[in-house]
Amino acid sequence: MTDQGRPDADPRARQLDDWIAATLGTRAYALAPASADASFRRYFRVTPDAPALGQRTLIAMDAPPPAEDCRPFVRIAAMLTDAGVHAPRVLAQDLERGFLLLTDLGTSTYLAALDASNAPALFADATDALVRWQRATRPGALPPYDDALLRRELMLFPDWYVGRHLGALLSDAERADLARVFDTLIADHLAQPRVFVHRDYMPRNLMVSEPNPGVLDFQDAVEGPITYDILSLYKDAFRSWPEEFVLDGTIRYWEKARRAGLPVDPDYAAFHRACEWMGLQRHLKVLGIFARIRHRDGKPGYVEDTPRFLDYVRPVAQRYAEFAPLARLLDRLEARPPQSGCTL
Repeated sequence: MTDQGRPDADPRARQLDDWIAATLGTRAYALAPASADASFRRYFRVTPDAPALGQRTLIAMDAPPPAEDCRPFVRIAAMLTDAGVHAPRVLAQDLERGFLLLTDLGTSTYLAALDASNAPALFADATDALVRWQRATRPGALPPYDDALLRRELMLFPDWYVGRHLGALLSDAERADLARVFDTLIADHLAQPRVFVHRDYMPRNLMVSEPNPGVLDFQDAVEGPITYDILSLYKDAFRSWPEEFVLDGTIRYWEKARRAGLPVDPDYAAFHRACEWMGLQRHLKVLGIFARIRHRDGKPGYVEDTPRFLDYVRPVAQRYAEFAPLARLLDRLEARPPQSGCTL
């Protein structure tokens, strides 16, 4: 952007600016980058310069077709609002060009705002919003988190993290072992009760707002395992929390979910195991995604969080006999001495 708040030589930004001006009927506003994410989407904050526009800032989304499709965002934003969850309202749209004008949920993400003093209250708000979202579940309203999608995500780990990022080759025996681990995980996930799943319900995508939280980055929502989103909230991609805090938070969610009539397992130990197994799928997937972002998309920052995900994966792989082959593979890939074995 230029100092005058107008787009620079970026053709997409110029097109977006022209569309905003036509939509608002004026160019009396400043336009500045608001955020970007791991996809091709990017966001700009529209700050009015004219009294006629009021003092309210807006967010403009640029989601270039065919790489991105705005239609799921528009539809799921309405579903979240109907569920009593604070999501951006779509004020204007040009789906063919991939432009949206949205209400602004603020500038403070949970990731930036969280500290030891406010974490319990902020996570409690996030858990309440999650329960409202899950209670709104209507079978068939969202795409299923099915075998094909779960398996495709898991394959990102051997293809992108092991093969491309580490440059390692798997033996036939290791590939067979990994396939059995994946089959075990997928069977467990498909057996869980099905609810609406945000699929990236983590502090980076939650905004400190009124009402709290504001929820973003929901366009990939599906109908899937009930443990997925609460696991994503506490096992964050960009910040780790003490195990005692995670355990307390998942127990509090489980209690709220039961009171709300959601189909969580009545045995907390079984629910906790399901969370750990669901987390194993998510964290293996993210290892692959972050490697792909680095090597395919040229964005190196994400792969720096690889150690966090290995720290999530390794204890679960070591704790359950079903995942012992994965634990051995991780030991080999990191040149670690073999561990003594699983504990369960």
